[in-house]
Amino acid sequence: MNATATFATPVSLEKLPRHAHATVAQIDWTRLSVPEARRLRELGFDEGVDIEMLHRSPFGKGPIACRIGRMTVALRRAVAASVRVLPA
Repeated sequence: MNATATFATPVSLEKLPRHAHATVAQIDWTRLSVPEARRLRELGFDEGVDIEMLHRSPFGKGPIACRIGRMTVALRRAVAASVRVLPA
């Protein structure tokens, strides 16, 4: 990780621009229900994981699609809002 990324301010995953790469900085597990938190953990979401924003539905509604590893994952916006990332 370079020095500029170390001092960058984390942003919500839902606000990450399309095709942007980032690293998960933190996840607010308290904002998620138990099934949602379990699903994120099973999919490999954790601090330090690289992620890429692939697609978001228009007008700020509906799910987003992101890539984590080789997997494409669709997340509800409320779930994505609990994930904070550091843009690459």
